[in-house]
Amino acid sequence: MRSWQVERRKRTRHLIELGGLVVKSGIVELTNDNRALIYGGLLWMAAKLQSDQGEHAREVWAGKGKSAFEADREG
Repeated sequence: MRSWQVERRKRTRHLIELGGLVVKSGIVELTNDNRALIYGGLLWMAAKLQSDQGEHAREVWAGKGKSAFEADREG
């Protein structure tokens, strides 16, 4: 397989995994699959991470995510 094909497959897998996180979080159902709303929320997150509160947001959100992953493994 050519190197560009390998890289394309890696990128595709990565995008699928990220999409899975969006679905797993419940955002798709909560927004009735409103792509503009989901995108707006992601843009808000990006702006928050770039702000002076970015480090705090990273810590809080990473903690919530870690707890959710652990809860999924246990239950």
